[in-house]
Amino acid sequence: MMTDVTVIGAGNGGLTTAVILAKAGFEVTVLEAHSYPGGCAGTFRRKHYRFEAGATLAGGFNPGEVMDIIAKHVGISDWKARFDSPAMTVHLPDKTQIPRYGDSRRWDVRQQYFGEDSFSFWQWQERTADALWDFASRSPPFPPQGPREIYDLFQTGVGWLSDNLRASIRPSLIRDAFSPIATRLTGQSENLRRFIDGQLLISAQTISQYANAMFSASALDLPRRGVVHLEGGIGTIARQLEQALIDNGGTLVYRQKAIGIREFTDHVSIRTNKGLTIQSDLVIANLTPWDLRDIMHNPPKSLQQLPAKPEGGWGAFMVYVGIDQEIIPADTPLHHQILGEGRLTEGNSIFISLSPLWDESRAPRGKRAITISTHTDFRKWWQLYRSNRDAYRTEKKKYIQHIMNLASRVFPKITDADLIEAGTPLTFNHFTRRKFGWVGGFRQESLFKTFGPHLTNRVWLVGDSIFPGQSTAAVSLGGLRVANSIQQQWD
Repeated sequence: MMTDVTVIGAGNGGLTTAVILAKAGFEVTVLEAHSYPGGCAGTFRRKHYRFEAGATLAGGFNPGEVMDIIAKHVGISDWKARFDSPAMTVHLPDKTQIPRYGDSRRWDVRQQYFGEDSFSFWQWQERTADALWDFASRSPPFPPQGPREIYDLFQTGVGWLSDNLRASIRPSLIRDAFSPIATRLTGQSENLRRFIDGQLLISAQTISQYANAMFSASALDLPRRGVVHLEGGIGTIARQLEQALIDNGGTLVYRQKAIGIREFTDHVSIRTNKGLTIQSDLVIANLTPWDLRDIMHNPPKSLQQLPAKPEGGWGAFMVYVGIDQEIIPADTPLHHQILGEGRLTEGNSIFISLSPLWDESRAPRGKRAITISTHTDFRKWWQLYRSNRDAYRTEKKKYIQHIMNLASRVFPKITDADLIEAGTPLTFNHFTRRKFGWVGGFRQESLFKTFGPHLTNRVWLVGDSIFPGQSTAAVSLGGLRVANSIQQQWD
């Protein structure tokens, strides 16, 4: 008898799980509250422009890596992607511009800006990242849930150790599993530390003082993992996963927000805001733990024990800009991180992504679309909105001005744009249905901070709250992990 699976949320993690299970013969239905897929990695239209809603960096597209593996497995022949080089340029407070390459040029850049003394750090980082990405690509059941997964994790670990022992594994790896990456930066220059802090903030949601060393080594490796720009924006990933789902017999239903989950002995019942009720053998929630807790009739203890709000979690402040092509300097890289003086949060570190000149689907002819993001405390925006709407609007204008001023270091005439719109964590809450507008998953301070995906007998979690965390590559690996575990238990 065919197993029925309902996936709640058409983000990349949920769609990856859905299409792999559909390919394996499961009867899969995906419910999406919005009118298009992708969630925080979606793409939306505004006044003839197509903007990337939140996430703009797409990695893991090298041959043999996660996006390549998924494409070959589910029948996606072409991601419609072009590799970016450099992957990005990082602008330090002193106006130093550091390109991030994935090829051999990276060593010349490191010598030029950080000196040969930094090589020991970068060698450790790449060696550790190679081992960790190899481990994650084996779809390990981490953290293990139950005797079978403990055994499977042991078997996976033995094979991984055997393959990596000489090339990548060192005794100090155990120390790195429980230490912040700051211990690896001892004696390094302040410029390198600032650079690493900025890069970790966008990939691990925290800085070197707190970020787990092993997670950080992997997070810093993005330029070597095949960063691409996708025709039509990052939402192209979700749209192609949607088509692969349909091609493999699955169904995606839009504008159906799940508002209730009730688990019974032999099935799960899902209720939507449009009055639809679906009965399934399994539910996979591509939601935050807080959103899932709110709609479960009897949530498990792991969800009941959550704090009222994510502790130390981030929201995003976004600025969407439509601009004349003439304002863009020739040969400008498509991604930039700009670091200001002082602490890097609350608008002092911004990430800019520019639509490619070759992608005419993103902007009218002669125009370009720009997405700018920065980390922000989501609590302050909710408090302002609820207590003083005028103060909320004033603060929003101040943020736009500050961000545009920083962005003018790369695009001096950016304020001449013909479109400037902004979004706060309230905007993310409205459009992505993420509670509080919390984005980016948990800060990667510990290997054990993420959720185990198997929450109850028939309810699973997927997305940036499970191992290995946030980024398009990571949530796709998480989707593979969940799909593999379900197949083992339900085939």
